[in-house]
Amino acid sequence: MTAGTRHPGDEAARPRRLIVVMGVSGSGKTSIARALADRLSLRFLEGDQLHPAANVEKMSRGIPLTDADRWPWLARIGDDLHAAAAAGEGIVVSCSALKRAYRDRLRAAAGGDLNFVFLDGSRDVLLARLQARRNHFMPADLLDSQLATLEDPKGECGVVSVDIDAPVEVVVDNSLKKLSAVWHA
Repeated sequence: MTAGTRHPGDEAARPRRLIVVMGVSGSGKTSIARALADRLSLRFLEGDQLHPAANVEKMSRGIPLTDADRWPWLARIGDDLHAAAAAGEGIVVSCSALKRAYRDRLRAAAGGDLNFVFLDGSRDVLLARLQARRNHFMPADLLDSQLATLEDPKGECGVVSVDIDAPVEVVVDNSLKKLSAVWHA
């Protein structure tokens, strides 16, 4: 067979990768998820783009979202995860996924075959990043409400935790090393 030709069973040998890059605002979800998708040759989905306009308006005014605000947004992300899984494709999604119930909802939508990369960092690092960010609807004032809402995912099945206090390339490398260990366990 020539280069690029698929062999029978190739798809079984290469499992699809469904990944959610999660964390509070300022953790680098978009940058890390986009870089992971590029490195893994997977589609990237920016979860923030799926927020209803009312959610964006609320956050822009410094009002934290409630569970009721988040459920429709998470359902839209879940639909994309489900579609990718059903098509046998991989995808990397950026999504805060702050509570275990949110992560469980996404796991159910994906059919259970979902990994999370938790971008973990100190409040000081997160705040500095948010204060330096321009043209984003999420104000730095909402960091404390996000940290209060966050249910630490460490120890949950399929979750890897990565320290964000490093350049993007290093965070991506560390994410891939930890994901690889999960995938090959």
